Amino acid sequence: QVQLVESGGGSVQAGGSLRLSCAASGYTYTWNYMGWFRLVPGKEREGVAAISRRGRSTFYADSVKGRFTISQDSTKNTVYLQMNSLKPEDTAMYYCAAKTGPAIAGVLDPHYYDYWGQGTQVNVSS
Repeated sequence: QVQLVESGGGSVQAGGSLRLSCAASGYTYTWNYMGWFRLVPGKEREGVAAISRRGRSTFYADSVKGRFTISQDSTKNTVYLQMNSLKPEDTAMYYCAAKTGPAIAGVLDPHYYDYWGQGTQVNVSS
């Protein structure tokens, strides 16, 4: 089991920045990818960014490329999502998730992830 706890959400104006954190505990050696996803009521959960275990590979949705950066601190078992130039359409509940499967396939697909945090809300006002 892997336990994930997100933090760092909040309310900002458009153009602002937030940094989300995801602290992992438990069997942290089992995950191969960590991802950030977001959910807006009435829409499907969207993959935002993902990072490989050693941090060598990162993946981004087209909607956030150039604005969001995923990173990790392995000494703290924590993954971060730095969000810059935020837009109102970035408003959502953000979740981090851990993928134990080794394949790159589905790295931004929530169906391939095994463990989920409880989410942190991000609100961006215009």
